[in-house]
Amino acid sequence: MTCLFVQIRCRPGTAYEVAAQIVLREIHSELYSTSGDFDLMLKLYVPNGEDIGVFINNNLLNIDAIERTYTMQTFKAF
Repeated sequence: MTCLFVQIRCRPGTAYEVAAQIVLREIHSELYSTSGDFDLMLKLYVPNGEDIGVFINNNLLNIDAIERTYTMQTFKAF
């Protein structure tokens, strides 16, 4: 499995709505509210062999109130 961290910027006033929709989709390992340029930080695991871009598009980016995301892929735990 590939571990990803996705920072999510929501339309103003919609962070709780976006978080609730993510929780209902059951794709996350951890989900946090954050300060700064992004509203939420999502940790998730993509199954081996799955296209990461397609997975993100199909499972996350179709939430209407998401304005922008920034995805970081991990490679090795130390």
